[in-house]
Amino acid sequence: MKYRLLAGGSVLVVAAVLSACSTSSDSAGDSGDGRTTVDVWLMRDSVSAAFQKEFVKGFEAEHPEIRAKVQVQEWDGIGQKITAALAGNDAPDVIEVGNTQVAQFASSGGLLDLSDSKGELKGEDWLKGLAEPGSYEGRQYGIPYYAANRVVVHRTDLFERAGIDAAAIRTREQWIEATTKLNKGDTQGIYLPGQLWYALGGFIWDEGGDFATGSGDEWKGALDTPEALRGMEFYKRLQALGKGPKDSDEDDPPQAEVMAKGQVAQILATPGLANAVIESNPRLKGKLGFFPIPGKTAGTPGAVFTGGSDLVIPAAAGDPDEALTLVKELTGETWQKKLALAMSYVPNRTSLASAVADDPGASAMAVGAANGRATPNTPGWAAVEAENPVKDYMTAVLVGGDASKEAAKASQDITRAMNANS
Repeated sequence: MKYRLLAGGSVLVVAAVLSACSTSSDSAGDSGDGRTTVDVWLMRDSVSAAFQKEFVKGFEAEHPEIRAKVQVQEWDGIGQKITAALAGNDAPDVIEVGNTQVAQFASSGGLLDLSDSKGELKGEDWLKGLAEPGSYEGRQYGIPYYAANRVVVHRTDLFERAGIDAAAIRTREQWIEATTKLNKGDTQGIYLPGQLWYALGGFIWDEGGDFATGSGDEWKGALDTPEALRGMEFYKRLQALGKGPKDSDEDDPPQAEVMAKGQVAQILATPGLANAVIESNPRLKGKLGFFPIPGKTAGTPGAVFTGGSDLVIPAAAGDPDEALTLVKELTGETWQKKLALAMSYVPNRTSLASAVADDPGASAMAVGAANGRATPNTPGWAAVEAENPVKDYMTAVLVGGDASKEAAKASQDITRAMNANS
């Protein structure tokens, strides 16, 4: 889920409703002054208060016939809240949702089909990792908003001391060689917890595999394919070059706290996590750098899970045309560049990557985002994440279990979970 990906990041806390402050009585669309009110739900921490205020002011100046009323929502419990809103008659006009949530809401019939607007929204240039999960059964319901993905956060001083040029690490084998060199004495070459399944996904995708494959309405777990097993084998090699726990994920203990202790050369995280590391250990200020997760070959960066958000318009929206106008602006070139600079996000289009060229962390993310992927695009994937047999599988292999047998068991669990309601 997106909120997991952005946890501990550099985003600022959004204050409250920072629009033109219309009252709840104008939620039907008439603001009382002849303008149409567009009700917008944005998620906590997705943008800063300053950016939100700037956008609302700029949008209303460009479209004086529309009033933008923004409400900030919490990630906790948002799925149920959106489901209820989509089923009712008072849904907001625009909702920000995590990119992997779109299929769940589209399958209920509660979202407006925006396929006919892809051309004017420059859909041919959207990041694959946002665009694909924004579609359902061949139709586009989610419009890519922004992206964030993991990079290698590393200690530049430890790399220099070991004589390693981070910029020269372009392949997975070069990465293993460098990490092995760093993994000496009290220093961990990399801190990689055993259940960081998003990272495993990247290695599996690099090999041509996936978590599951679909045929019609039926899905089948695919961790036991040769491609997926090769991805797990690489994860195991990398994980062994540090002291990461084999039975927990990046939150237990928090990666930032572990790196702040000063004995870790690398972690896999969004760039914003570097701020949390420095907050815990100010002596590391100026000693953290970023590079894209390497791929199998030098010409292609490693595949990464693209987290982020899409914007959707409920089928029950009172003012869908005005809602689409707002979506066009917020996902268009001007505001995408401003958002990327304000929040260190990756813009929604590959052609806009240059907007973050001067931000080391965001530019490293942008390289990886070009090869970004998402989890299987089906409502059934939510059941897999809730149960998460992938984590149990990873731990079982890392503690010495037979990879093929454990993968077959996990694949069966994935198949069962994904098809439970079919």
